[in-house]
Amino acid sequence: MIVSMIQLIIELPEVGSIKDKRRMVKSLKDKMIRRYRISVAEIDLHESLSFTHIGGAVVSNSREHGERIMQKVLHFVEEECLGRIQDVQIVSERF
Repeated sequence: MIVSMIQLIIELPEVGSIKDKRRMVKSLKDKMIRRYRISVAEIDLHESLSFTHIGGAVVSNSREHGERIMQKVLHFVEEECLGRIQDVQIVSERF
């Protein structure tokens, strides 16, 4: 079993309140889940107004397949998100 994961740190310069940030992050997470059928969560920077740290994961039987999905997720976030991506990590692990 291969678990492929993506971690994104996104700067959200246009956010004026924590409520706005949570709305934006929830919308992005929901779109990622619906479009790519991956598990997604905000994993850190919960109280930060300007940044969010989002993680996603998918289980497959192929490292190439999992990482291809994560590359598509990254491209989607680059196109869809109103913020700027500050850091990205894509990794796969065999279990």
